[in-house]
Amino acid sequence: MVEVSTSILSVKKGEEAEVFLTLEKSKTDYFHIDVMDGKFVEKDTYQKMLEYAEYIKRLSNLPLDIHLMIEDVEKGIKEFGDIEPNMITFHYEACKNKEEVMKYISKIKDIHCKVGISIKPETKIEEIYDFLPYIHNVLIMTVEPGKGGQTYLKEMTKKIENLKKYIDEKKLEIDIEVDGGINLNTMEEVKKAGANILVAGTAILKARDYSQIIKELKK
Repeated sequence: MVEVSTSILSVKKGEEAEVFLTLEKSKTDYFHIDVMDGKFVEKDTYQKMLEYAEYIKRLSNLPLDIHLMIEDVEKGIKEFGDIEPNMITFHYEACKNKEEVMKYISKIKDIHCKVGISIKPETKIEEIYDFLPYIHNVLIMTVEPGKGGQTYLKEMTKKIENLKKYIDEKKLEIDIEVDGGINLNTMEEVKKAGANILVAGTAILKARDYSQIIKELKK
């Protein structure tokens, strides 16, 4: 079954309650929280996303899907972990070595939260295979992280296929989440490749009817 995680990155201040409640009614599966620090990626959304995540927690029972695009992963785990999200995903590229990756996996599990590892487009999928038995989710960036509204990178399809093949061969239970340029034109390609959680922001929030787009993405 395909699920939809709606990125709230472009939601304007003052429109939060209306948009978040409409997304819940429109049956999004998760709220996707894009946390950026202005260092790991150019944009800085840290405080805005912390406020939005806390606001959603008071307003909705839907799970929070936290995506940390930051250098200080430990700080992000602590501050966003306090909100009790469903999942926290950190970037493999933000870690110095294998020991650091395992440390963050343990810290996230310690707060009873699902763990995800994300990789940028230039990172080979094979680099994270050793960590797959310890995590719940792989988030494949299908655009360069840090900017909304980019076009899907076609060469990422093969990366999704390779990961799906490896997961099936090893009989692992892991979600494959894709983020970047996901819309009605690209969804079939990523789903066919093996993705089962689609992150979409622009495609949903610019639509007149959120529920129709979410329904189409889930098909």
